[in-house]
Amino acid sequence: MEQSVDLTADEAREPRFRLADYAVLLKPRVMSLVVFTAFVGLTVAPGTIEVWRATLAVLFIAVGAGASGAINMWYDRDIDAWMARTRNRPLPAGRLQPRAALIFGTVLSVGSVACMVALVNVAAAALLAVTILYYVFVYTVWLKRRTSQNIVIGGAAGAFPPMIGWAAVTGGIDAGSVALFAIIFLWTPPHSWALALFRRGDYEAAGVPMLPVVAGAPATKRQMLIYTALLMPASLAPLALGHAGWAYGAVAVALGAGLVFHAVRVWRDEGDAEATAKRMFLYSILYLFLLFAALLLDAALPSYA
Repeated sequence: MEQSVDLTADEAREPRFRLADYAVLLKPRVMSLVVFTAFVGLTVAPGTIEVWRATLAVLFIAVGAGASGAINMWYDRDIDAWMARTRNRPLPAGRLQPRAALIFGTVLSVGSVACMVALVNVAAAALLAVTILYYVFVYTVWLKRRTSQNIVIGGAAGAFPPMIGWAAVTGGIDAGSVALFAIIFLWTPPHSWALALFRRGDYEAAGVPMLPVVAGAPATKRQMLIYTALLMPASLAPLALGHAGWAYGAVAVALGAGLVFHAVRVWRDEGDAEATAKRMFLYSILYLFLLFAALLLDAALPSYA
C-alpha cells in the first residue's frame, strides 16, 4: 500500500502530470460549451469581423473562462474534497498547491481581458471582465455556500459568453445578444438542479445549499418545471427578433418539447427522481448544444428575403 502511494506521489511531480493537472484546472468540459456558445454569438451577430480577430476573440473567451474555473477550484478546494465527482481534482487530491492554482487563474484572467482590449474591442473585453468577476466573486464566493438560489443568480456567468462573442463583432449589446443570454440563463437552473437531484448526497456532504438539499425534491421539481416553461418562449426570441429563420424555430420547438417531456417526467416522479433527473440532465446538455448548433446552421442557410 505504501509503495502505491509513493508511486502516485512521484508521478504527480513529473512535468507531464503537472501540465495535465493545470489543464484540469481550466474545466475543459465547461470551457468547451462556453467556447461553442461564444462562437455562435459571434457568428450570428450582425456585421463582419476579420477571421483572425474572431479567432482571437474566441481564444480569449476560452482562456478567461478557464481562468475563472481555476480560481473557482482554488476557492472550493475544501468542499471539493467531500464530493465524489470532484475529490480527485488536482487541489483536493494534493497534486497541485493552492497558491499555484490561484496565480495561474489570476494571470490568465488579467491576460485574457488585456488581450481582448488590445486586439478585439473594449466592449467585448468589458463583458469578459464582468463574466470572470461575476463567476468568481458573485457566484463562487458570495452565493454558492449561502443560498439555494445560488445557481439561479450565479448562472448569469455562464450566459455571458455569447454576448461577448456578439460584442466582438458589433462593439456593443443589443436585443439579439440579450436573447442568447436569456436562453442560457433560463436553461441553467433546470440543468443544474437535475444534477443536484441525483447528486444530492454530494452536496449534503459538502454543505452546499443546493435547492434539493434545502427545499427537498418536490420543490426542486416544481422549480425545474417552471424554468423549463419559461425557457420555451425565450428559445424562440432569436426568431422573433429576426436573427434566425424558421429552420431554427422548428428545431427549437422540437428540442423544447423534449425538454418539457423530461421536466414533466421528473415532476411526476414520486420518489427522489434520481433516474429521471439524470436523464434530464444529460438531455439538457444535448438540448443546449443542438439549439445553438441550429442557430449556427440557420445563419449559414441562404436568405431568400
